[in-house]
Amino acid sequence: MEIKEFADRLFALREAKGVSARDMSLSIGQNENYINNIENKKAFPSMTGFFYICEYLEITPSAFFNLSNPNPYKIQQIDKDLIKLNDNQLEHVAFIIKEMVKQN
Repeated sequence: MEIKEFADRLFALREAKGVSARDMSLSIGQNENYINNIENKKAFPSMTGFFYICEYLEITPSAFFNLSNPNPYKIQQIDKDLIKLNDNQLEHVAFIIKEMVKQN
């Protein structure tokens, strides 16, 4: 992944979470311009910094790099709820999802 793609992905995921770059920077223990510098392609996070970013966004590193998933946080939250359903309920959910996908 190029730095532009990384910066764009970080921006999109941060916006989806509804948090400012400054608040996110401070929340992960960095200076107030940390995330802004990454999104503006002036810096690239260390591996540790990247893990803090993923932890803050509540996603896995692989979800960060999965560009086909525009909102991995929501998908992971749905997945946590799906695990609690029984087989019959899962069949219903699967049917609804298939019907919705057909409409797109």
